[in-house]
Amino acid sequence: MNKSDLIDAMAADAGITKAAAKKALESFLGNVQSSLKKGNRVSLVGFGSWSVSKRAAREGRNPQTGKTIKIAAKKVVKFKAGSDLQNSVN
Repeated sequence: MNKSDLIDAMAADAGITKAAAKKALESFLGNVQSSLKKGNRVSLVGFGSWSVSKRAAREGRNPQTGKTIKIAAKKVVKFKAGSDLQNSVN
């Protein structure tokens, strides 16, 4: 399912227009993104939670040349599925 499929499904389930569903989805995604950017955790009970984690700088290898390269430190987004979501998949 891609973004447009999700918008179509949301509009059908909620009985709203596709434009309203798109606006709601973009609002949700924007709020999750801004919260994570501030370093906060976003948790939807039963569905899952998003958090930001720091990945340390490390050394890696260029697979073509075998030469050692430095990989910079960065922040990464992690998602952990909630129990309801996990149980519905299994």
